[in-house]
Amino acid sequence: MQKVRRRWLLGAAAGAVSGVALGMLLAAPELSAWIRALSLGVGSTVLGVAALAVMMRSMPRPDVSTGDVWRATTVLGGVWLLLETVQLVLEAAATVDVPVARLSAGLFAEYLGTAGSGRVAAAAWVCVAALTVAAALAYRREASWSTVPVLVAAALALVARPVTGHMSQQAFGSLLDAAHVLAAALWLGVLTALALLVRGRGAWARLLPRYSELATKCVVVLGATGVVNAVVRLGSVSALVDSGYGRLVLAKIVLLVALLGLAWIWRRTWVPAAGTHRTTADVSLRNAVIEVSVMSVAFGLAAALATTA
Repeated sequence: MQKVRRRWLLGAAAGAVSGVALGMLLAAPELSAWIRALSLGVGSTVLGVAALAVMMRSMPRPDVSTGDVWRATTVLGGVWLLLETVQLVLEAAATVDVPVARLSAGLFAEYLGTAGSGRVAAAAWVCVAALTVAAALAYRREASWSTVPVLVAAALALVARPVTGHMSQQAFGSLLDAAHVLAAALWLGVLTALALLVRGRGAWARLLPRYSELATKCVVVLGATGVVNAVVRLGSVSALVDSGYGRLVLAKIVLLVALLGLAWIWRRTWVPAAGTHRTTADVSLRNAVIEVSVMSVAFGLAAALATTA
């Protein structure tokens, strides 16, 4: 039953696509937003798997095997690398203003070597490639290496584009963007990692309360940095409805409020029940899949927002 329900996590991909589709109705994001949304979701899950492994190192009896962690990181890292490659090509074609089919190796190399956005995107690609290779080696050798380097590489890849965007022109803007992206990635990624890797009621009892504490901190950081970013970028309340960017921000706010309501319900019902072994692993998995699927819509909106002028 749990194996079947884990396949429901594919609904997260549908949620991300739906988020971008909603963004298309509200504004005019770039076509690369579709790939960016999926890349953000997969990258956040890689970050979440690594963070979950770090959380478990302080536990006397880890609830997820090292082999499962490295296998998941290898597979997800490979998918992330493919998405980053596609995104890199799309961005290069858009920057040099040619169709993808006419993007030559020379133009692509020029984009990577001379454009600031190209160097940033290439650095993100290298981080993803490095963590994927490291995870594959660790899995093949059955190594018990720390996932901290993977955590760092994933974090750098996720924040590479945001910290060099519009907010980088403001004081502490890059820092705020990095905090915003990482808070969102941990909120989604660790819960997705739990849904993918955790089996058994006892494991949920030990790990879900820890995740709940982490999620609360992530939400606080996410809300605070999101407000500052919106105020700086929009400049006025009327821009929330008068501009495409503002409408996307408004949609994200509505969705965030809905997610906070769901999280409040879970914190009063699911988390204490799971923590005291009063709920089954199947119920915990179902609840995690529901929340991940809703959050993925917000990630689709975030990708649309990031590619909207």
